[in-house]
Amino acid sequence: MFELTSLKIPLVSVTESAARACAPFIGSGNKDEGDGIAVDAMRAALNQINMDGTIVIGEGAKDEAPMLYDGESVGTGDGAKIDIAVDPIEGTNLFAFDNPGSICTLAAAPAGTMYRPGDCFYMDKQVYPRAATGKIDPEAPVADRLKSLADTVNKDVGDIKVFVLKRPRHEDLIQEIYQAGAKVKLMGDGDVNGAVMAILNAGVDALMGIGGTPEGIVSACVARAMGAEMFGRMAPQKSAEIEACERSGVDTGNWLRRDDLITVDDILFVATGLTRGEYVNGVAMARDTTGHFITTDTVVIAGANGNVRRISTTVHQ
Repeated sequence: MFELTSLKIPLVSVTESAARACAPFIGSGNKDEGDGIAVDAMRAALNQINMDGTIVIGEGAKDEAPMLYDGESVGTGDGAKIDIAVDPIEGTNLFAFDNPGSICTLAAAPAGTMYRPGDCFYMDKQVYPRAATGKIDPEAPVADRLKSLADTVNKDVGDIKVFVLKRPRHEDLIQEIYQAGAKVKLMGDGDVNGAVMAILNAGVDALMGIGGTPEGIVSACVARAMGAEMFGRMAPQKSAEIEACERSGVDTGNWLRRDDLITVDDILFVATGLTRGEYVNGVAMARDTTGHFITTDTVVIAGANGNVRRISTTVHQ
């Protein structure tokens, strides 16, 4: 029986290749050129893998992407049918200014198992660690959710820290978290990174708020692989997106559970650090008289067994 773990090393090479390719642009202030280079490198590496892959969650219409777009076929066309969710640079602003938390990432699962959001680009998300699975009511007030979370992780509410994207739309949410007595880790970008931090208990206890739907699907894959909790509902932000969601019959008031977003345990999540982070190191570049060396640090999470592995690779260029 086919298991995705057989593609672990090839998929690691995909995010590593993207990280190496765009690394010279870290801190350059030029997020678009770095992102374009990462996309090119990721696509080229994916097309070397013996699989019949489909980009289910990609750069998408929101980014007007010429490649790695939703529905694109990748791989050799032989082998197992695989759904792929990609984010060549997660946290592009973090990448551009060399701030912590930017990663090259992808998730893979058997074909037909990832939720397809269509033209709904934004998702309201809640992510909690494994201890909270089945113990949080997504409809409850923020203070009640934080109290339930604190009880499950054996902390005081005052010791709970929530990852929230720094956006005007989150002003009320942030105030509710503060009023409940908890703390906020406010970041300008990178909510896959925030979700993984919450799932791995790496610096935060939860993620809340509205971010990209692609990032939500990737986060759901990590949550299911680790037995953690996640909820998501579509949260269109512009009139055209609202109309598109309505045409698709999407219920924007309904919280989807983790297992609605990804329906199997056989998942691979791969993240290669671009800038320094809580659970993965950034790209390190060095040189000597023989040339350049680039070292990447990658986290691989396999849902089939719940294993978390770190892979460090040094390439001489």
